[in-house]
Amino acid sequence: QVQLQESGPGLVKPSLTFSLTCTVSGGSITTKDDYWSWVRQAPGTGLEWIGMIGYGGDAHYSPDLKSRTSIARDTSKNQFTLQLSTVTPEDTAVYYCARGGRTAPFDYWGQGTQVTVSS
Repeated sequence: QVQLQESGPGLVKPSLTFSLTCTVSGGSITTKDDYWSWVRQAPGTGLEWIGMIGYGGDAHYSPDLKSRTSIARDTSKNQFTLQLSTVTPEDTAVYYCARGGRTAPFDYWGQGTQVTVSS
């Protein structure tokens, strides 16, 4: 059973950068053909795909967020990370990590972590 757990700051000031970490257990982020995504849901809106990192370390981003987003991984810890820069209150959302992306369905999700951007 694959499990994912997000961690990171709950409150971030506008214009700054925050980082989130997703720790994966019960599976490896280097398993062939697996992709690992970040998804968010702002209040009153649907899910928004942010980007993903593949089993080979290749990262892909939503065009809407690409200029402010970086996704990386630490294979020794079986973790992947999200950095979002120059944040605004519009980046306030619950952030999820999940297995899936590209043509693969999202089949395992973390519980989500609230990030609030406020001064």
